[in-house]
Amino acid sequence: LLSDGLLLAEYTQNSGQTHSRTLMQMAKDMLTSCDLTPQDIGAVAVAAGPGSFTGVRIGMACAKGFAWGLQLPLYGAAYADGLYCACMDARKQQIYNAVFSLQAGKLTRLTDDRAIAIDALVPELSEGAGPIYLLGDGAKLVSDTLAGSGLPLILLPEQLRQQRASGAALYAMDRMLVGDPGDAAALTPNYLRMAQAERTRQNNQDFYLKK
Repeated sequence: LLSDGLLLAEYTQNSGQTHSRTLMQMAKDMLTSCDLTPQDIGAVAVAAGPGSFTGVRIGMACAKGFAWGLQLPLYGAAYADGLYCACMDARKQQIYNAVFSLQAGKLTRLTDDRAIAIDALVPELSEGAGPIYLLGDGAKLVSDTLAGSGLPLILLPEQLRQQRASGAALYAMDRMLVGDPGDAAALTPNYLRMAQAERTRQNNQDFYLKK
C-alpha cells in the first residue's frame, strides 16, 4: 500500500501455500490493519512476470478482478533491462556505489564497491546504453544532483530503492547453497572509506609533515 510515494504496508508470505489460498486474505488483512477499505484504493499494480504460469495467472486474475470491480486503473510491473546504479549517501556529495547491468534477466556487476563523488559518475554512466535506474537511500540525492547531466536517469519508487533485510537473507541463502561455511571470524566490515576521526587524524599528520 502506497500513499503519496510513501510505503504504508507490504505483506509477504512464502510458506508454500498457493496464491489462491493466501492472496485475497492477505490483501484484506493489510487494508484492515491500515484502517482502509477497497473504496480507498485509487489504482492497482501487479507483477506481469516472468514467473510460473499458475502464480502469474492467479496474481493477474485477482488484480484484474479488483481493478474492474472498482473501475480502477491497473498497471503491470516487470523487470527492466538497463543499468542499475546503487547509491548510498556518504555525505559531502559522495555516495557508496556499485553499478550493475541487467540484460535478459541476467545481472552483471560492472564496478567494485566504492566511495565516489556523485559528479564522477557522469562519464562512466554515459558509456552505457538504455535507462539508468537509481536505487538506495542516496538515489534521490543522485537524481537531483545529476538532473542536468542529460543521462537517462530513472529514480525507482521508494519501496523499490530502499535497502531491505530480505536482500541480505537471500544472499546468505545463495551462499549456503554453494557450500560457503559463513565463517563469522573471517567476516570483516566493508567501510569503503576511513571513519571521520581517522580522516581528521590523517589530515593533521599530513599538515605537520608539510610544515
